[in-house]
Amino acid sequence: MNEKRPTKEEIEEFMMRKPHIVILGAGASRAACPNGDKNGEILPLMNDLVEILELNQINNFNSKSKNFENIYSSLYHSNENKNLRLKIEEIVYNYFEKLEIPDQPTIYDHLVLSLRKKDVIATFNWDPLLVLAYRRNGHKFELPNLLFLHGNVEVGYCENDNISGIKKFPCNKCSKILEPTTLLYPITNKNYASNGFLSSQWNSLQYKIRSAFMITFFGYSAPRTDVRAIDLMKLAWGDLEQRKMEQIEIIDIKSDDDLHETWKPFIFSHHFEIHSNFYDSWIANHPRRTVEAYYDQYWMAKFIDNNPIPKDFSFQELWDWFEPLK
Repeated sequence: MNEKRPTKEEIEEFMMRKPHIVILGAGASRAACPNGDKNGEILPLMNDLVEILELNQINNFNSKSKNFENIYSSLYHSNENKNLRLKIEEIVYNYFEKLEIPDQPTIYDHLVLSLRKKDVIATFNWDPLLVLAYRRNGHKFELPNLLFLHGNVEVGYCENDNISGIKKFPCNKCSKILEPTTLLYPITNKNYASNGFLSSQWNSLQYKIRSAFMITFFGYSAPRTDVRAIDLMKLAWGDLEQRKMEQIEIIDIKSDDDLHETWKPFIFSHHFEIHSNFYDSWIANHPRRTVEAYYDQYWMAKFIDNNPIPKDFSFQELWDWFEPLK
């Protein structure tokens, strides 16, 4: 029997350079702040956004559906009540813009610290929490690239230079102030190529997916209005016969059968894992070494110990713990 590998070996190993891609949906933000943001404001899902933002209090709002995607899509395609649609857009943007990350470390802090510069976190979420987590940890470590697939209230864009960053900060090329990104509200048949910022984000994601070794879908339900998004990711992932060694990880509270059915176009044979809790995931148990650890365990048949993130550490304690994993 092979001897269990000590954590020290995991710390020292940097052999795999293929990226780990993490795709975030609204469920990830809810998991990061299950009791609300710093001020107790709830992180909405599409099924409760109407209730949380009290959209049914708006004059002329009349919908039996509770799903924001369905409501907004109907308004958008009917081209009626344009003022109502614009009012909804304003309320949504303002709500997400005011959200603040809690002072103590969250799942998002643990997530950004657990991946390396070669990796990517791509989010469909409008809230600023991922960016805020990135900003308060980025001075300590090289962190993964961030991509914003539906825009984000914390992100700005320079159309002239195709450069994105924190909104209202200067473009690092022309020094003009970065303009806020338009949020892509859920409409059917999304055309990502029609918007310069979104097009750049999706091009970057597809490029990274082509060379990825692992993809984690975290709290993303792949709704019907995101058919185009799924198609773009699947196109980049390619033929499953050419993905016989790669791994899919799913973090979600839905049933295993439902999740497997949703993501089977990305899964070769048994090469997937499903977790209902982030801290049971490969990311949380092998931080900054996800691909290396998977390679050793399933390719090299080495028995390895988990190296789990300490969930209750302060920021300084976390940074000290992560230091050897740089």
